[in-house]
Amino acid sequence: MGSYFSQFFGFILMVVVLYVFFVKKLFDNDKNSYDGFDDLSKNSLDYGEISRLREAAKTEKYSRKKAIRNNTAIYLPRIGEDFPGFNYPEMKRRAQATLVSYLRAIDQEDPSLLTEGGAELKTSLKMHLNMLKDQGIHENFDDIKIHCMEISQYFKDPGRCIITFQSALECHHNRIKDGEVTEGSEELTYQTKFELEMVYIQDRDKVEDDSERAMGYNCPNCGAPVKSLKTKVCEYCGAVIEEYNIKVWTITSIREI
Repeated sequence: MGSYFSQFFGFILMVVVLYVFFVKKLFDNDKNSYDGFDDLSKNSLDYGEISRLREAAKTEKYSRKKAIRNNTAIYLPRIGEDFPGFNYPEMKRRAQATLVSYLRAIDQEDPSLLTEGGAELKTSLKMHLNMLKDQGIHENFDDIKIHCMEISQYFKDPGRCIITFQSALECHHNRIKDGEVTEGSEELTYQTKFELEMVYIQDRDKVEDDSERAMGYNCPNCGAPVKSLKTKVCEYCGAVIEEYNIKVWTITSIREI
């Protein structure tokens, strides 16, 4: 009888031990699950905070007006000495109008909307539009508003003079591919700045002799480099080359900076 009781007691004890073990195991698993859930919640909160900070940074980047280099007061007297009668307000108006027309030409995919500019600028615009077309991208520039435009640099040598303008502007800008915005924003206002160059050729021969500062000039049809400002026909594609105007201020380049 005593032996039977001992065996029964041992069996009960073993059951209790196993029960406690499994209950503890279950509790530990549940605790780990909750800990994992807490970690996930923390990570989710961190992800949400990071997303919010990124969106705030993007908004700040888009909304902050750009500063430009304003050296008009320094260079305008020098330009006036070199070119008596130089009409700065008119030149500035031309530069602003050309910049806006350049961006609208990209927006409308129509290079004919460019109001003025030399062969280099026209070629650059066509090449940009061709690049967008090849990649299946439409680039939008809407609601363009120029904040300011000033002279940032003035360069002079015996063959030519170059006035560089910088302009800060705002617009709605984005790039769309396959119906989706891949760059920019449809809602946020984009703040940016552009640089524009006006060139005055005084002597073609002296410009071409200055090899270190030779002008980058390309065929408006195929984009091939033109070796001389006097070239009449492109040696690669046979297209007629627009002769570079001398003793006229010509807008030759526009670029975002």
